[in-house]
Amino acid sequence: MSADFLLELLSEEIPARMQEKASADLQRLFEAEIAKAGLAAEAIETYATPRRLALIARGLPATTQAVSEETKGPKVSAPPQALEGFLRKTGLTREQLIERDGILFAIVEKPGRPTTHVLHNAIQAIVHNFPWPKSMRWGAASSSSSSLRWVRPLRGIVAIFGDEVLNGAIELGGDQKVPYVATTYGHRFHHPGPITIGSVKDYAEKLRACHVILDPAERRGIIEGGARALAEARGLSVIPDAGLVAENAGLTEWPVPLLGDFDPAFLEVPREVIQLTMRTNQKYFACVEANGKLAPSFICTANIVAEDGGAAIVNGNRKVLAARLSDAKFFWEQDLKVPLAEQAKKLDQIVFHEKLGTVADKVDRVAKLARWLVEEGVVPSAGSFPGESRGPASTADLGPGFRRGTEERTRLADMAEQAARLAKADLVTGMVGEFPELQGVMGGYYAHAEGLPHEVADAIRDHYKPVGQGDDVPTAPVTVAVSLADKLDRLLQFFAIDETPTGSKDPFALRRSALGVIRLLTQNGLRLAIPAELLDFFADRLKVQQREAGVRHDLIDAVFALGGEDDLVRLLARVKALQAFISTEDGANLLAGYKRAANILRKEEWAGTGEAKPLPYTPEPAESALIAALDAAESAADAAVKDENFEAAMAALAGLRAPIDAFFDSVTVNDADPVKREARLELLARIRGAVHRVADFSKIEG
Repeated sequence: MSADFLLELLSEEIPARMQEKASADLQRLFEAEIAKAGLAAEAIETYATPRRLALIARGLPATTQAVSEETKGPKVSAPPQALEGFLRKTGLTREQLIERDGILFAIVEKPGRPTTHVLHNAIQAIVHNFPWPKSMRWGAASSSSSSLRWVRPLRGIVAIFGDEVLNGAIELGGDQKVPYVATTYGHRFHHPGPITIGSVKDYAEKLRACHVILDPAERRGIIEGGARALAEARGLSVIPDAGLVAENAGLTEWPVPLLGDFDPAFLEVPREVIQLTMRTNQKYFACVEANGKLAPSFICTANIVAEDGGAAIVNGNRKVLAARLSDAKFFWEQDLKVPLAEQAKKLDQIVFHEKLGTVADKVDRVAKLARWLVEEGVVPSAGSFPGESRGPASTADLGPGFRRGTEERTRLADMAEQAARLAKADLVTGMVGEFPELQGVMGGYYAHAEGLPHEVADAIRDHYKPVGQGDDVPTAPVTVAVSLADKLDRLLQFFAIDETPTGSKDPFALRRSALGVIRLLTQNGLRLAIPAELLDFFADRLKVQQREAGVRHDLIDAVFALGGEDDLVRLLARVKALQAFISTEDGANLLAGYKRAANILRKEEWAGTGEAKPLPYTPEPAESALIAALDAAESAADAAVKDENFEAAMAALAGLRAPIDAFFDSVTVNDADPVKREARLELLARIRGAVHRVADFSKIEG
């Protein structure tokens, strides 16, 4: 016979950001505790509201199963003292022991025990070991190490198995305790009185009747659907924000979306400021009009059904938002009075890192690097001209096209340096001081307001991009130059002072910077040699980044293993050609032949030169065919690699497949004649060398 178990942990408000993980931790801890007694539920459900965590375990048996525990004892021939010690340990007599192969065993039959006992122990372990990110002590012994820690004061514990309320309590120290009960509480305002829970079956519905929606997914749906309906009734659309929906669901037990308006005059402030003010400070949803412009409206989520339809709540929220937006408007207007170049002069007062100087020092490095990236053609100009990058002995005969290209490159280099010198200036503005999340964005707005070139303003705005995997990758030359320079400087400087990531710790976001560099280079097709000290770090990041694109990590290793490959665009072209090749029959067979050759060389400890040498004897037909195939493949592969036509290089190697197979079928490598043996081992080394013109096949799995 089985029954369901309900556990509710009622407390003061649980922060919204902690609720989802707390639900998962509750299930994980519960499953682990009952598993110690050999129990498992048919299904487990967990829920969270601002004031409670709840778990329902379906189909638990009434008792645990009886178990037979066997303990190995001493040998039959062991001294009496050893036997006496074993008998004391097990509580058995000599006659109750079992002899098997000259060794004594104690077998103790343990009857099943009530599941309620197991559940009591589980509750104690869960409450005392719950992994809250932050918790507090309270109770009579709040200053002692024995007092209970919980996210907020724990007010009640509902523990019902079937129709039975468990007997027990959580001790708080002194005479204070939180007993297991069948009583919980509904909505703080709509139904503040106690609710008696008869069984697991009526738990959720009794709470609903008392204005508590237990399931956070249902609350999210109410908020999302209600906000959408309110906006559509006004001809507006809600800006999607799943995180904000979840946060509002974590703040309410009975969510009621309400729509309000604010003074359109505030729309003079950049929309990002308004949205961030509403989201961060007030947890409001922003709306847009049909043309995509930000609407002077907001949607808040109340936790009550107001008698006036929410008018007073909306009015109160409007006043609070107006105060917030007034502050933002003040910062905006004050910041506009100071040019970015003047703001930038304050950067020498901000320490970037104790070993790397001030932010002004960093800005100077980034500005010089951004200019170099454009001048050297790493970041090409939007209208580069044929012949511009070939570096002829004289430019006199190249005509006006070349001169225009050179002038354009100089113009872009000037703008890249200017943008880099102003990119961090908004760090000292009032707006970014209030909203650090808007650094870069605000600098772009201030640059546009000053009338700076749009290329400069856009580069200031977007130079932090790409920040995450889903972020846009800049493509405008000036922006790319500044973004690339900013990230490369961070990597080079912190590697130079040996402040590199360790394990899961990356305090200076160097992994993110490396991923940003990779995306900037590869998606814009930029050719830049990665410094040797960063190459291994970039290889690891590249494998992470390319995994989502379906590129195998072992193939990246195979290309990096050749050494000397420091151009990520060229490397990925080589990797993708390799991945396509080894998925073919020719590629798979060549890989098998290569590994057979490499295994023999490794076993014989033969390094070899991999060079073409005449055989000192008359070759067998298969040897001659293989030598001819190698001559052709090496020449064709070298030419293709030089032209960066890696598909053609793979095709050239594919011609080795049949000759290698024929060689192994008819030629004995380890011939009794040492001259033949050495020559044939050298031929295997030549196979290996030919393949290594494209990648180190020894790194390829399978």
